[in-house]
Amino acid sequence: MKNKYIILSFLTFSALITNAQTDTLRFAKSETLSELVIYSDADSQSIKNSVNNVKVISSEDIKNLGAVNLGDVLNQYMNINVNPSSSSGKSKISMFGLDASYFKILIDNIPAVSEEGFGNNIDLSQININDIERIEIVEGSMGVTHGANAVSGILNIITKKNIQTKWDISAGVQEETIGKEYKPFSEGRHIQMLNVKHKINDHWFVGVSGLKNDFQGFKGDLLGENHNINNGKRGYKWLPKDQIQTNAVINYNKNNFRIFYRFEYLNDQVKFFDSAVDSGYNENIGEYKYGNDERYFTNRFAQHLNAIGSFSNGMNYNISLSNQSQKREIETFRNNITHHSETNNNRYKDQSMDVWYSIGTLTNLFKSNIFNPTIEYEWTNNKGFSIVDEEGSGTKSVSKNIDNLDFYASSDVKINSKFTFKPGFRYSFQSLFDNQNAYSLGLLYKISDGLESRTSFGKSYRTPNFNELYSKMVFDGHYFVGNENLIPERSSSLQTSLKKTTYFKSSDMALSNQIQFGFIEIKDRITSALTRFEGATPKYEYINISKYKNFNIVTSNNFQWDNFNFNLGGSFSWLSQKIDNLEYSTSDKFLFTYSLQANASYFLENPQLTFAVYYKYISKSPQWIVGSNEYVLSSLDAYNWLDISVRKTFFDKQLEATIGARNLFNVGSLNQTRVNEGAGHTVDSQVMMAYGTSYFLKLTYNLKIK
Repeated sequence: MKNKYIILSFLTFSALITNAQTDTLRFAKSETLSELVIYSDADSQSIKNSVNNVKVISSEDIKNLGAVNLGDVLNQYMNINVNPSSSSGKSKISMFGLDASYFKILIDNIPAVSEEGFGNNIDLSQININDIERIEIVEGSMGVTHGANAVSGILNIITKKNIQTKWDISAGVQEETIGKEYKPFSEGRHIQMLNVKHKINDHWFVGVSGLKNDFQGFKGDLLGENHNINNGKRGYKWLPKDQIQTNAVINYNKNNFRIFYRFEYLNDQVKFFDSAVDSGYNENIGEYKYGNDERYFTNRFAQHLNAIGSFSNGMNYNISLSNQSQKREIETFRNNITHHSETNNNRYKDQSMDVWYSIGTLTNLFKSNIFNPTIEYEWTNNKGFSIVDEEGSGTKSVSKNIDNLDFYASSDVKINSKFTFKPGFRYSFQSLFDNQNAYSLGLLYKISDGLESRTSFGKSYRTPNFNELYSKMVFDGHYFVGNENLIPERSSSLQTSLKKTTYFKSSDMALSNQIQFGFIEIKDRITSALTRFEGATPKYEYINISKYKNFNIVTSNNFQWDNFNFNLGGSFSWLSQKIDNLEYSTSDKFLFTYSLQANASYFLENPQLTFAVYYKYISKSPQWIVGSNEYVLSSLDAYNWLDISVRKTFFDKQLEATIGARNLFNVGSLNQTRVNEGAGHTVDSQVMMAYGTSYFLKLTYNLKIK
């Protein structure tokens, strides 16, 4: 307890004297804050003039981390928790205690698709960041600008669409241990990547890229696929995963007009090996050992066509059309361990999502120094598919359309050079639910040179996802079903911040300090509730019954001096979840968690060497879990996370080598403690968070032809 107050006092003090994960200061030498255009708003504008707090993660940070997918990057972001699953191979996001259903991920302003949703519930390990310009994050309710389910925030990945030279070719390999496990072909992680970009002339640009990520799994105390003794030691703690991703882009840009087309393909395969080993006999091969194993296949196709330009009267337009599909297939088979062969293979589609999507925006509708209105439409045609259980051991397929047509309007109202406010309103025509609306008000006040205040208030909504509407699982006397009568959740959000940026021109030094206060409230929150009994069988069904509140304080501070950059921040959160399943419910008391974050980088010009350190601390995390006859309070242990890297360039920056380590505090499984009902004592279970310290080496060859 004493340490907690020391940390809290220190961070409160640091907020007054010294913007974590905000790379705008890194552009101080080459471009000003007002020139750094962001795309996370419906109408693109500079960070300095945005009424929202926009955090930017640069490509330099991604290089220093040796990151391969989005989860590697966000693991170091202060307000975000990355929740990996060793059993499914997926990694998902949570923010402010809200899961991935409340956070929206976009690529070039288009929501990303998964087999579970559109923009939400995205598997971070399936998002390739090999060829991006930067990542933009906006926290808090963005339902007005980005529609349903952008309750806790949005993340927008901006891909590269142009180069300075005629050719830009890069090829790389990355070798990484998985904990202590590594062999060149059979253990560890093995990555190959290729990017080819060509500037045909001043107007045309084309680019292609590909990445292969071979994750061989983590055994720990297990003995892998070929173990043939039935002692529970067969298999992997972290499932093997093989991933191939490719994308291509063509871009045309002339005068005030730009059009680009982007194509992406993902093939992802996860392997599951059953711990049980059985014996079999075949007349042709005799006795053999086998396991009943599975493979999970994910395939994604995505296309995006975008046009940006201006009419003769000065009005600007931005219109996109996108088609995305992602499906998950399961293959079951008998794996003959003795003879390394397979029989009884059965492959079927388990889940899928097919989406047609279009969004169009008009800005600069008329010439005015005070008003800058924006109008927008957003159309989504979303077809979901899932295999669900039936009574007994049967299954059936469910295929449904979830469509909406939204209209959005807002305007920057510039009262004077210091004060701007931005009202916004969205109306959504829904195919399955009552029509929805969202509204917001953002305020920007430039108090003095370098000192500015931002406040935003928003009302938003989250529509039930496909699983909540149509799922059905029946097993061992339990019955879990979706509910087609669910209604959208309603949420309110308030955020206010104060930021001070100081430039010391004589010493090439910059200092940025920010403190932010936030509040989120959700009503009619969807919960799986015990609604009835049929005989002795409990029936669980999703219903709108629970409530959620979160208060948070975030301090972020950045110091930059020449080639040295340092960030320090802290996030403090009070969370109340009134969870009710009709039979029993939690209290509405607030549970406290906090996290600390720091990173530093230093670039030595003469040897072309970059040192980077990334640290994050997550406090003990209390949460309510379902017990046998009541909700009980559980607590997940605190942990520290530390990544370091050294990056060196050779031969006039043509060859780049990065060596580093992840998870130097060797985080593995964490204890989850809860009070045992009736007994009055605590019991512990284990939650796999990571697989210990890993080391990586990345080599990249860059060829630029003028």
